Amino acid sequence: MTTPFETYLAKLQTHFKGGKATEYTYRSALEYLLESLADHVEASNDPKHIACGAPDFIVERRQVILGYVETKDIGEDLNKVEKSDQLRRYRESLHNLILTDYLEFRWYVNGERRLTARLAAEGSGRKLTPDAEGVRQVEQLLRGFYATETPITTTPKDLAQRMAGLTKLVRDLIVTELFDESNRGVLFRQWEAFQQHLIPTLKHGEFADLYAQTMAYGLFAARVNAPDGQPFDRAQAYLYLPPANPFLRKLFLDVGEELDGTVIAPFLDDLALLLKRADMSEIRRDFGPTNNMQRM
Repeated sequence: MTTPFETYLAKLQTHFKGGKATEYTYRSALEYLLESLADHVEASNDPKHIACGAPDFIVERRQVILGYVETKDIGEDLNKVEKSDQLRRYRESLHNLILTDYLEFRWYVNGERRLTARLAAEGSGRKLTPDAEGVRQVEQLLRGFYATETPITTTPKDLAQRMAGLTKLVRDLIVTELFDESNRGVLFRQWEAFQQHLIPTLKHGEFADLYAQTMAYGLFAARVNAPDGQPFDRAQAYLYLPPANPFLRKLFLDVGEELDGTVIAPFLDDLALLLKRADMSEIRRDFGPTNNMQRM
């Protein structure tokens, strides 16, 4: 019986031997591999998100984000890629990330490289030679990747640092989206609404800063005010926002469903999950009396 790794390498070999394949050519093979090794796992490869600077794959199980995968062409120097601004930004922002050239896999948890494994070597005549031990190691790496949960944060400093990384990524994605003149989607309409009702001279970068920080603050304020033990996600956040801030409540209520499918939605969901798993009793204790938090 053919294993998922044998099928995956055969798919790679078919494209690789011709010498004309690019990084994009192999993505369907990787999607197959990622979805074959665990039940209910979906690897989404969205060209729109990639164009905006997001990782190439979002990996989910039953609509819960597990992590992200960034791909490079076979043979590309991953040591060089690892030092790039792009990977630095991803490693600062995303707690569970894989970098791969389709043969070598590097897995990062909270920005630190945890495992590296290589499936096969490039031989003469553009032949890919599997490595049995490498296959075992890559399978171990991927199963660890699927099992890694968003970490529990217990201090305001740790939470602030993690939120800042994700907020900056959201900001950068909004800027890229707005400068795409062919795109007139939800975020563009939000920018126009902010110009019309708040700041007529608001530029793309200024809006991106304001919007990303408002979303992050709104999620934080909602989590602080959410009763312990209650479900919490981006869609429910408006329920817990204080009536004393009607602008924030209306913003979250109006754009909650609208943001679904946008380039920033997965990262806002990551922010919500990070806050959901934060130890809010410890966070509140460090901030001071609970009644001070309720006024946020």
